[in-house]
Amino acid sequence: MMPTMRALALAAVVCVAGCGGGEKLEAPPPSPPRQLTVRSPDFPSNGEIPTRFSCDGDKARPALRFTGVRPGATELALVVVDPDAGGFVHWTAFGLPASTRALGHSGLPTGAVEGENSAGDRGWTPPCPPSGTHRYEFRLYWLKRASGLKAGAKPDAVVEAVRDRAGGSGLLVGRYERP
Repeated sequence: MMPTMRALALAAVVCVAGCGGGEKLEAPPPSPPRQLTVRSPDFPSNGEIPTRFSCDGDKARPALRFTGVRPGATELALVVVDPDAGGFVHWTAFGLPASTRALGHSGLPTGAVEGENSAGDRGWTPPCPPSGTHRYEFRLYWLKRASGLKAGAKPDAVVEAVRDRAGGSGLLVGRYERP
């Protein structure tokens, strides 16, 4: 194999290993009107996600805070996607009570559950881009009716349920580049 071909083959292996091999989204998450404000005490909007929340650190989950949930909301749902990795899903959580205004570094409110991420696991998969800076979109939705999703739902099933039920959304973007 020529040196250039070897380098391309190695790059392909690194990308597949770093981005996971599970289900990625077939279509981007829906974008209903942005009525919610989503923030994190751990990083600013469009700012760098600290290393402790990545595969290079503690793999912790960043805390989130949100406002603007409408009175008609029956449930909240969260989808975290890396659009720079072809729609790799890092986390889905749904069944969040409409009264929820924050998610801590661990645990979920009573009644809430997590779906499968693109790594094939349930729960948070930390940022771990194979190269360059990637964006991580934390998309929160308020739903007009219950999602009906069960724990471990596949990413596309979560997005489809959200697409059919979302009344509004909020977006927080973080960035991460490996050291």
